[in-house]
Amino acid sequence: MASSGVVGFVGLDDLSLELAASLIRSGYAVKAFEIFGPLMDKFLKLGGIRCTCPLETGKDVSALVVLISHADQINDIFFSDDGALGGLAKNAVIFVSSTISPANIQMLEKRLTEDAETAFLVDIYVSKGMSDSLNGKIMITSSGRSDAIARAQPILSAMCEKLYNFEGEVGAGSKVKMVKELLEGIHLVASAEAIALGVQAGIHPWIIYDIVSNAAGNSWVFKNHVPQLLRGNLTKQDFLNAAVQNVGSILDMAKSLPFPLPLLAVAHQQLISGSSYGHGHNDATLMKVWENVFGVNLTAAANADIYNPQELGNQITTKSNTVKRIGFIGLGAMGFGMATSLLKSNFCVLGYDVYKPTLTRFANAGGLVAESPAEASKDVDVLVIMVTNEAQAESVLFGDLGAVKALPSGASIILSSTVSPGFVIQLECRLKNENKTLKLVDAPVSGGVKRAAMGTLTIIASGTDEALTSSGSVLSALSEKLYIIRGGCGSGSAVKMVNQLLAGVHIAASAEAMAIGARLGLNTRKLFDFITNSGGTSCRDFDFLGNLVMFQDRTPHMLDNDYTPRSALNIFVKDLGIVSHESASYKVPLLLSTVAHQLFMSGSAAGWGRYDDAAVVKISSSCCLYSFSHVYETITGVKVEGKLPVVKKEEVLFSLPPEWPSDPIDDIRALDQSNLKTLIVLDDDPTGTQTVHDIEVLTEWNVEPLVEQFRKRPKCFFILTNSRALTSEKATALIKDICTNLRTAANSVGNIDYTVVLRGDSTLRGHFPEEADAAVSVLGEMDAWIICPFFLQGGRYTIDDIHYVADSDCLVPAGDTEFAKDASFGYKSSNLREWVEEKTLGRIPASSVTSISIQLLRKGGPDAVCMRLCSLEKGLPWGSTCIVNAASERDMAVFAAGMIQAERKGKHFLCRTAASFVSARIGIIPKAPILPKDLGINKEKNGGLIVVGSYVPKTTKQVDELKLQCGQNLKSIEISVDKLAMKSLEEREEEINRAAEMADVFLRASKDTLIMTSRELITGKSPSESLEINFKVSSALVEIVRRITTRPRYILAKGGITSSDLATKALEAKCAKVVGQALAGVPLWQLGPESRHPGVPYIVFPGNVGDTRALADVVKSWVRPVRLSSTKELLLDAEKGGYAVGAFNVYNLEGVEAVVAAAEEEQSPAILQIHPSALKQGGIPLVACCVAAATEASVPITVHFDHGSSKKELVDVLELGFDSVMVDGSHLPFKDNITYTKSISLLAHSKNMMVEAELGRLSGTEDDLTVEDYEAKLTDIDQALEFIDETGIDALAVCIGNVHGKYPATGPNLRLDLLRELHNLCSKKGVLVVLHGASGLSEKLIKECIERGVTKFNVNTEVRKAYMEALSKPGKDLLHVMSNAKEAMKAVVAEKMHLFGSAGKA
Repeated sequence: MASSGVVGFVGLDDLSLELAASLIRSGYAVKAFEIFGPLMDKFLKLGGIRCTCPLETGKDVSALVVLISHADQINDIFFSDDGALGGLAKNAVIFVSSTISPANIQMLEKRLTEDAETAFLVDIYVSKGMSDSLNGKIMITSSGRSDAIARAQPILSAMCEKLYNFEGEVGAGSKVKMVKELLEGIHLVASAEAIALGVQAGIHPWIIYDIVSNAAGNSWVFKNHVPQLLRGNLTKQDFLNAAVQNVGSILDMAKSLPFPLPLLAVAHQQLISGSSYGHGHNDATLMKVWENVFGVNLTAAANADIYNPQELGNQITTKSNTVKRIGFIGLGAMGFGMATSLLKSNFCVLGYDVYKPTLTRFANAGGLVAESPAEASKDVDVLVIMVTNEAQAESVLFGDLGAVKALPSGASIILSSTVSPGFVIQLECRLKNENKTLKLVDAPVSGGVKRAAMGTLTIIASGTDEALTSSGSVLSALSEKLYIIRGGCGSGSAVKMVNQLLAGVHIAASAEAMAIGARLGLNTRKLFDFITNSGGTSCRDFDFLGNLVMFQDRTPHMLDNDYTPRSALNIFVKDLGIVSHESASYKVPLLLSTVAHQLFMSGSAAGWGRYDDAAVVKISSSCCLYSFSHVYETITGVKVEGKLPVVKKEEVLFSLPPEWPSDPIDDIRALDQSNLKTLIVLDDDPTGTQTVHDIEVLTEWNVEPLVEQFRKRPKCFFILTNSRALTSEKATALIKDICTNLRTAANSVGNIDYTVVLRGDSTLRGHFPEEADAAVSVLGEMDAWIICPFFLQGGRYTIDDIHYVADSDCLVPAGDTEFAKDASFGYKSSNLREWVEEKTLGRIPASSVTSISIQLLRKGGPDAVCMRLCSLEKGLPWGSTCIVNAASERDMAVFAAGMIQAERKGKHFLCRTAASFVSARIGIIPKAPILPKDLGINKEKNGGLIVVGSYVPKTTKQVDELKLQCGQNLKSIEISVDKLAMKSLEEREEEINRAAEMADVFLRASKDTLIMTSRELITGKSPSESLEINFKVSSALVEIVRRITTRPRYILAKGGITSSDLATKALEAKCAKVVGQALAGVPLWQLGPESRHPGVPYIVFPGNVGDTRALADVVKSWVRPVRLSSTKELLLDAEKGGYAVGAFNVYNLEGVEAVVAAAEEEQSPAILQIHPSALKQGGIPLVACCVAAATEASVPITVHFDHGSSKKELVDVLELGFDSVMVDGSHLPFKDNITYTKSISLLAHSKNMMVEAELGRLSGTEDDLTVEDYEAKLTDIDQALEFIDETGIDALAVCIGNVHGKYPATGPNLRLDLLRELHNLCSKKGVLVVLHGASGLSEKLIKECIERGVTKFNVNTEVRKAYMEALSKPGKDLLHVMSNAKEAMKAVVAEKMHLFGSAGKA
C-alpha cells in the first residue's frame, strides 16, 4: 500500500533537485534513482534516500516523478523487469517531466491505464519564473484528467511557488514550453535586428539598450541577453545552436498540424544563418555571429565612448532660451493634449488643425486659433508639428499657406511626428536652403493621450545644440523624461524607429504564440498567465510611460475579443514601413521585421487597420496582436479568443461515465434525524427554495424564532436574508448577525448541531467570499468550504470544473453568459477553481482548490466522496475550498450522501451552493407542480397579481411571451424605472399611486394583473450605484403592492430581490411554508397567518429560470378558468359523490340571479338551463346573461341548452357559449333519432361540449309543448345500448314514468327497476344518467333515483310557479316585484339543492 508521505524520483537534474528539496521541507520523505554521482550527492545532502533502480524507487510511494529526455527511455523506466511499475501502487500518481512530444506522453498514459491499470498520470513542465514576483522561483505547468490533477494537487503545490493546471489531455506542459520557446526565439532575433539597425543608424548600442529596456520595445530576452551580447559573453555554442534546435522542433510540430508560423520560420532562418558562421567554431561570440549576419560592426560600436542622454536633456533644459509664442500644428488626440499642456505652463499657443470643431475646443481651452499653417507660424519663437506622417509634415511646412514662408527668421521647429530618420535629415537640409536660419529639432514622443495632456511625455530629441537650446523650455514643458541623442537630426527618430521595430515584432509574435497555443488546445488565458511570468514575455515591467505594454497589454485584447482601438493597427503599418525603408537605405537585412510588417499590412488590407493593433491575431488565427490576432485567425481558422467553447449538451452528457448505480436518496431519508445535523439555509434571495417542499422559511432571525425552530428538530429550515440586494459591507454584517443568533439559539436549546448553507445564485452571482468569511468569523474555521452551483431545473451543470448554463441544446460557459456581466456581481471565469481565485482576488489560488470530479462521483460513490472530504485538512491551503462537479440529480445525491458520512465522522463544512444541493442533502423526493385546485383556491374570484422586477434578458423575453399568450385575459401596468429611480420624489409618488389604483381595479374585476418595470436597464457608474438604483426600484414595487387593498387570488413575484422584498416588506410575512413548486425550479409558498394575506399562494419565480414560455405556462395554469367546471365534470363529481345536480330552467335576469345566489349561498354546483321557447323569447342576450353569471360565480355553474329538437336551432346554439346541449330526437323514429343525435354529437364534441339525448318520450307539458299520454313511451333497454354505441352521447335522459309538468293526482309511478338496468348499461359505456321531470317528486323518490345513478334532475315547474305567485303579490314598484320574484325562486332552488344532496359540494 502506498504511503501518503513518500515521493520517488527517477532521474534528477538541477530543477528536480529543487522540487525534492521543497518536498522535504514540506515534510515528505523523498527517495531517488540517479546514475550521475554528483547529482545524487547533492540529493543525499538534502536529506533524500538513495535507490538502486526504478523498481525500488516506485515501491510504496504515493507519487513518482519521472524525468524522460527521449521516448526510448519509457520501456526501461516503466516496463522492464526492474522498472518502476513493478513496485508502484495502483492509486499512486505518476508525474512525467520530459522533453518528449505530447503524442508520446499520451501513448504512455494509454499504456499505463489499459495495460498496467495505473490511473493517475500528470504531465509536468518545470521552469523558473522570470517576473518580478516570481523571479527565480519554481513554476510547474501540469496537465491531466481532472481526477488525476485533483489527486496530485497537494504534492504539486508542495513542489512549487506557482502552479498552472491544464485539465484534460496530458501533454500541455510540452505544448506550453513550445509556445514559450517560440517567443524566446523570435525575441532573440528581433533584439539582434534592432541593435544592428540602431548601430548602423549611428546610435550607440548601450544607449539603445538603456532607452528600449524601459520602453515598449522591451522583452525579457532583450533585457537579459543584449547586455551579454554587447559584452561578448555569449558564444554560439552556449546559445545559438540550442535555439536553432528548439525552434526547428517547434516548426516541425507546426508542419504536422499544419499551422503557419511565419515569424518563427524567418527567425529560424536568421538563426541558421548565424549558426553557419565560422563553420563549426562554436566558441565564436554572438557579437561576431550577428556582425556576420547583418554586416554591421557591433564590436566597435559597443566599445565607443558613451554618454548619458538624460543628463544632456537636463543640461539643455537648464540653459534653454525664453520662448514667448508657440505655434502648434496638428491638434489630434496627442497634439491637443500637448498644446493644452503648454497653455497650462503659461505659454501663448497659436493652434491649427484641419478639423474645425477641434479649433473651437482649443479656443475654449484658452488657446489662440489660426486658419492656416502660415497663420499659426506668424511671429512664433517655436513651431511644434504633431501630424500623422511625412506627407502631412511636408504639406504643412511647404504646401499652400505653408508654415515655412510665414516663420520668422531664427525660429525653431520641433517635429514630434513619428517619421523616418532619412526624412528628418532631408528636412533639415531643405530648411537651411530657405536662408532664414530656421532650426529643426527631431523630437518623437511617446506616452499616450493622457500623459500628453499632463505634460509628462517621454521625448527622444536630437538636433544642433543651438536648436535644442532654443526649444529646450518647450521640450521640458511637454516631458517628464527628455533624452538628447547625439548625432544630429534623425538620431531621435532612429531610436524611436528601433523601439517601434521591437514593439511591432513583439505584438505580432504574441499573436503567433497565442494562435498556436489555441491550435494546440491550450487554455489561452492560463497560457497568457504563464508567459507573463516566463522568459517569453515581451515586457515584464512598466515602460517609461507608466504603461504595461506589448504581451501583457495587447494579449488580453485578443483573449477578450476586444479590438476597441487603443493604438490602431495602421500605426504599425506605418512604423514598420519606416523600419523596412531605412533598413534598405542602411543595407541591413531585417528579415523578421519585414515579415512582421507584411502581417500588419495583411491585417490592414483585411479591414482591421483602424482597430486595435492586437487585431493582428486575426491574421494568424487571420495579423497585429489585436488585429494581428485577427490575421492569424483568418489564415488558420483558430480562435485565439480565450473563451471556452459552447458545447452540445447531449454530446457532453453522453460522454460522461454511467451514473452511480444506486440512488442514495433513500439511504439519506432512512437516516435517523437525531444523528444528523440540521441544515440551515441562509438564502440570499427567495428562489433557493426551488427544489424543496414542506419546509419552513423564516424572514426574521431574532433568537426567539430560531429557538422555536431548533426545538422542532427539523431536518432543514430556510432563513431569507435577501443579502444579494445589499452592499458587500451590509451583507457581511447581516451574515455575522444571523450566525451569532444561530449560535445563541442552538446553545439555548442544547444538543443542537447544524450545517450552514449559503444558498447563492446558480449562475455564480452574489457576495462570495464576503459571506463565507463572515460566517466563518462567527462559527469558527471549517474543514472545507463546499462550492456547488449545480442546479438541474435551471440547466446549470459543472463538468470538468467548468460551470455551464444550458441554452436550448447547448451548454454555454457561465463566464460567457449575460449573468457574468451583472453590474454588481460580474465575473470572467467559468472554471470554478479560477472563479474562486478571481472572486477572492488571488487569496485562494485556483491551484489550491480541491475538486470532486464526476468520475469520482460515478465510479467511487458516496464512500469515495467521504474519503476525499475527510482528507481535506483544516487550515491547509489545498484543503480549504472544494468545488463539486455534477451533471445529474444522482451526482448531487451521491455527493450529499458522502458529505453526510464525513460529517458523522466529525468534519465541519460551510457550503456555498445552489438549490439542488439542499434537496439532495435532506433527501427530498420531487413532487408534481402544484396547481390552484391542489390548494382549493380555484373558486376564488379575484385576479392574480404578477410583479416583475428582474432585468435579465431571459425575463424580458418571458414577459413578452406572457403578453403574447395571455394578452386577452391579462391586464398590464408598466411602471417607469426612470421615474422611480432618477426623477423627483413627486414623480415617483405619482407613479406608485397610479400603479396601485389601477391594480386594485383590475384585481376586483377578476383580471390577472401584471405589474412590470420598464425594460430599459439603468445602471450606475459603480456596483454600489447600481445596487442603489435597484433598491429604489424594488422599494417602489414594495410600496405599490402595500397599497393594493384587494386580496389577490395568488401572487407571483419575478426576480430574486423582487420576491424577497415583496414577501417581507409588502406582505409582512415572517414565516411561510414551501408547499412545492409551481413549475420545475419555481418555488411556491403559502404565506403565514401573520401576513397581510394569510394563506395566499406566493409564487417565487427566479429571474434566470425556465425557457421563454415558462412564465406564460405558470400564469396559464393559475389563471381562473372561464368556468370553474364543465357540465360533464359537474355530473361526474356528482356520480362519485352520490348526489345529483339541479338543472334549473331560466327565462330572465331574475331567474338567473336566483339560481346563482342560491348556489353561492348553499355552496352548491348548479346548471342554468335554457329551453328553446325561452331562447326564442330572450334570444342571445339571455344566453349572454347566463354565460356571464356562470363566469363570475364563485361556485361551479354551467349553461345548458335543453330539448333541442331542431337541427338548425342546435347548430346555431353551438356557437353561443353553452357548455352542453340536449339533442331531443325522441319524437323521431328510432333510426332517425340516432342519425339526428349523432350528427349534432359530432359537432358538439368538436367544441368540447357535453351532449345529452333522450330515448323514450315523456308525457306532459313544458313551456307550452305538450306530449299526450298515448305518445309517451318508456326507454327500451335494448334500444338504449344501440343508441349509445351509435351516437357517442355523454348523458342519457331516460323515460321511466317521469313526466314534464305536474304529476297526476295518483302521484309519480317511476320504474325504478328499469332505472337500475339503464344505469348498469350506461355505467359500462361511460354515459351519465339524467332525469327530467323532477318537479313533484318526493324526497324518497329523489334519493332512490340518485342511488340508482341519476346525476342530474331538470327542475322547471316549481320554480316557474314560485315566480308567478310572487308576481301576483303587490309591490311598491318594479324593483320590489323583481326582488320578491328572485327571492321566491331562490328559495325553491335552494330547497332542491338540499333535496338533491348538492348543497355544500361546490
